Amino acid sequence: MDFMNPEFLTVGMFGLLIACILLGLPLAFTLAAVATLFGLIDNGWNASGLFDIFANNCWGLMNNYTLVAIPLFILMAQLLDRSKVAEKLFEALYVVMGRVKGGLGLAVVVVCTVFAATTGIIGASVVAMGLLAAPALLNKGYQKELTTGIICSAGTLGILIPPSIMLVVYGGLTGMKETSVGQLFAAAILPGLLLASLYFIYIWIRCVINPSLGPAISEEEASKFSAAQKWSMTLKSLVPPLALILTVMGTILAGIATPTEAAALGAVGSGVLALFNGALTGKVVYESCVNTLKISCMVMMLFIGGKFFSTVFLSMGGGDVVVDLLVGGGLSPSMALLVMMAIIFFMGMFIDWAAILLVTVPIFMPIAMELDFNPLWFSMLVCVNLQTSFLTPPFGYALFYLLGVAPQEVKMTHIYKGIMPFVGLQLVGLLLLFFFPDIITYLPSVFFGS
Repeated sequence: MDFMNPEFLTVGMFGLLIACILLGLPLAFTLAAVATLFGLIDNGWNASGLFDIFANNCWGLMNNYTLVAIPLFILMAQLLDRSKVAEKLFEALYVVMGRVKGGLGLAVVVVCTVFAATTGIIGASVVAMGLLAAPALLNKGYQKELTTGIICSAGTLGILIPPSIMLVVYGGLTGMKETSVGQLFAAAILPGLLLASLYFIYIWIRCVINPSLGPAISEEEASKFSAAQKWSMTLKSLVPPLALILTVMGTILAGIATPTEAAALGAVGSGVLALFNGALTGKVVYESCVNTLKISCMVMMLFIGGKFFSTVFLSMGGGDVVVDLLVGGGLSPSMALLVMMAIIFFMGMFIDWAAILLVTVPIFMPIAMELDFNPLWFSMLVCVNLQTSFLTPPFGYALFYLLGVAPQEVKMTHIYKGIMPFVGLQLVGLLLLFFFPDIITYLPSVFFGS
């Protein structure tokens, strides 16, 4: 057997990567270590030549201006997390929607959708709603499974609805005009709202059929505020984040600012919101900056490790092996797409979204182009699919975020049961995007032309 053929090296490289991840080794260093080992095997143990390749890759990454948006969006999220924007909006919607069956659950979806459009960080949304909404819903008699499913699923909208860190990484990774960050931001708006709408409709229907799952608040509690007071509370809590969304997204889609410049505006705007809410203290600024530094370093280390991995994988012929398997194996374009989506979905059960992007996009994007797929449409299918990685057991990040802050009576079994219908809704959303591609391509064509 020829152990140096591309097929054997491809299987060995992926097998070792998955084994190391299952052992719990740090992902960024695992990607780099596996890439180094197989890079040395492939180039005859020429360490200096491999080092030159890695150094050039690092230099190219550090020169990518688009990636400057990542720490700026993270800083924006950190400041917003401390400015009580989500808390005030939930308090207002608690009063306004509380009398509707399942109204508090619907309020969580609305808050998370708005919060997603201002932060783009999953942990912030899930943790904030876990601390704020979970006790309120459980105290009003909401079923534990439904409560956890609502918070986890709605909280993950931040990875898709722009400004999203994942979309910035994706745009920087492809380097294509068709999948620039601005195009991806425009393309993600309607799919994100589609998923939020599916959650909203599902919660409402379930609670109408079985009101005990999500009972309304009492008439006495709802009557404490007049209609004018309810309108005032809602507008005061909703206008500031909407203004920030308009500042960030509006400048990008109007062509006034690049994503990096808009991220800087967003960071400044989040600081202004924190100031108006009396939360902009020296401690808040310091903690926000430190957390931004930590998260940015983690993302960039993943980027470097993933870049090493994909470079070695492609140079030893792994990309050709996968292309031959999907394109040359007689599969129809639809079946090849189904296989790629299934691989991403399966990987999402075990691996972080950033690693999945960094490993699969350099391999799958050429296949998508070979099959004449619209690159923007294909990219958005990948991104919507990746959102499920935060919910699918056993290693969905959102599940552990919620478990860490939820009331003691909430167990992991409740969370696992609760998220299953919402994973199904995400797959329904993916099917709708497959059959109706205009949902993805309409807004980019409006803002950027065909």
